Amino acid sequence: MSKPEAEGVRDGDEDVSPFDVFSRQCPSRGTLEHVTGRWGGLTLGALLENSLRFNELRRRVDGVSEKMLSQTLHALERDGLVLRDARPTIPPRVDYELTALGREVAGRLVELIQLVEGRMPEVLDARVRYDAAREV
Repeated sequence: MSKPEAEGVRDGDEDVSPFDVFSRQCPSRGTLEHVTGRWGGLTLGALLENSLRFNELRRRVDGVSEKMLSQTLHALERDGLVLRDARPTIPPRVDYELTALGREVAGRLVELIQLVEGRMPEVLDARVRYDAAREV
């Protein structure tokens, strides 16, 4: 990307972002995948509640394997959304918490989660109608 990364560039009277998630070369696409993927979204949502140790997080995100949670945490930490706090105790203690950016992203994601949960009766009705129309 040849545009400056730290600030948007001006195009006429409009601010234009230096990133375009619809472009396959744009690094924002990878971050969006990390945030909106099944395990990333659930991990961010769980960490918005409070900081958690690995096994606490694994229990909270029901169904995630140890390997997938580890990969998800690494990706979110690399993107600057999660902070890994390893304490040199015996046994070692590692806590995960959201960064300021992670809290902002997770807050918006939780709003989407609440919207989807609140509208599930409509979704389930739509599925029934869809399936019934396909059975004819």
